Amino acid sequence: MIIVENFKEGLRAIQSNLLRTILTALIISIGIMSLVGILTAMEGIKRSIDDTFSSFGANSFDIAAKGSNSRNNRGGRSEKVYPPITYLQARKYKEFSGDNVRVSISAFISRSAVAKNNVAKTDPNTRVVAGDENYLLNQNYNVIQGRAFSGPELDNGTSVVIIGDGIAQKLFGKRNPIYQNINLLGKRFKIVGKLEKSGSNMGGGGADRMVLMPLETGNQMPRQQALAYDIKSTILNANNVDYTMAEATGIMRKVRQDGRGKTDSFEINRSDSMLKSLNDISGYLKIGGSLVGFITLLGASIGLMNIMMVSVTERTREIGVRKALGATKKQIQQQFLVEAIVVCLLGGVFGVILGILMGNGIAAMVGKGSFFVPWFWVVVGLAVCVFVGLISGFYPAYQASKLDPIESLRYE
Repeated sequence: MIIVENFKEGLRAIQSNLLRTILTALIISIGIMSLVGILTAMEGIKRSIDDTFSSFGANSFDIAAKGSNSRNNRGGRSEKVYPPITYLQARKYKEFSGDNVRVSISAFISRSAVAKNNVAKTDPNTRVVAGDENYLLNQNYNVIQGRAFSGPELDNGTSVVIIGDGIAQKLFGKRNPIYQNINLLGKRFKIVGKLEKSGSNMGGGGADRMVLMPLETGNQMPRQQALAYDIKSTILNANNVDYTMAEATGIMRKVRQDGRGKTDSFEINRSDSMLKSLNDISGYLKIGGSLVGFITLLGASIGLMNIMMVSVTERTREIGVRKALGATKKQIQQQFLVEAIVVCLLGGVFGVILGILMGNGIAAMVGKGSFFVPWFWVVVGLAVCVFVGLISGFYPAYQASKLDPIESLRYE
C-alpha cells in the first residue's frame, strides 16, 4: 500500500508541475523513439531482405568459371583467367548431378540488345538470355500470360521467346503480346509468354528488361566468340546443402579435368552469401542505432536528475512535514524514485509508439513489408525507461531522505 500511495503522490507532484514534466518526458521519449525506431527499422528491413532472398531460392548455388565475375585485378596484380564453362561441360554436370538437385543451364546472349516491332523499339538495355527447361523454376520467374517453352521448342531450337513486363509495355502497351513477332539481334521471334512484373531487386532490373529464348536457340545465334554458360543448382532437400555443394565441387572438378592438387577452375557461390553479408551490416547498424539511442537517453537521464534535484529543493518543507509525521528515510526515497520512474514511463510509452511508427515507416520506404510491432524491443524500451528512472532518481531521493526534519520545516 505504501508503494501505491507513493505512486499517487508522484502523479500529484507531476500534475502540479505539468509543463516541466512534459518537457522531461519528451526528452525521454526522443531517446526511446530513436532506440526503438532504429531497431524496428533494422528488423523490418531484415524481414524484407529475408523474404526477397527466399523468393530467389536461398537453398541454391551458382557455378561459373573462376574470375568470370571479377575485374581480374586485385591489389595491382592480375589474377589467372580460367576458360569459361562450355556447353558440353554444363551438360555433363547436369547429367551427373543426383535427384536431390534441380539444375538449369543458361547463357547470356547479349546484355545491350534492342528489341523492336513495326510500332516501337526498346532502349539498348535489353538482356537476352538463353535457358533450358529448369531456368524459369530456378530463377523463380512466373509466366503470367501465354506459356513456357514446350519440349519440341527446347529440343529443336525454335525461334520463340518469353519477354519481360517492361519490354511488353514498351512494344505493345496494353495490347496482348502473345504470339506477336519481334525482331531481335537480326532475327524474328514469336512471343509465347510474358513474365510477371518483378521491379528492381537488390539494385537490378529483375526480369522486366529480359528476353528469354530456348538454350538450343541461343546456341544457334551468330556470335563473335564462344558463349560462357552459367549453371544454377537448386537443392530440393534443404538438409543436404553442404553435402550437395561438396558433391557438386567433385563433379565439376571431374568435368573440368582439374588435376589433383590444382585449384578449382570454377567457383561456387551460394545464393544466400549476400544475405549473410547484409545481416552482418544490419547487425552493425543495430549496434550504432543502439549507441545513438543510449547516448540520447544518457542526456535525458542527466536532465531528469537535474529536474528531480530541483524538485527536492522546492519540496523541502513538504519532506520535513512528512518526516515530522513519521515518514522513514526509505519511504521518502521510494516517493521520489516512483516519481522519477513514472515520468520516464510516460515518456517511454510515447517514445515506443513513435519509434514503432518511425521504424515501420523507414522499413516500408526501403522494402515491401507488413506493419509489425517488435514486442521484444517494446519490452526492452520500457525496461530501459525504468532503469533510467532508477538511476536518475536515486541520488535526488537519497538526498531527500537525508534532510533533517527540523531544518526542512524552517526552509523558506
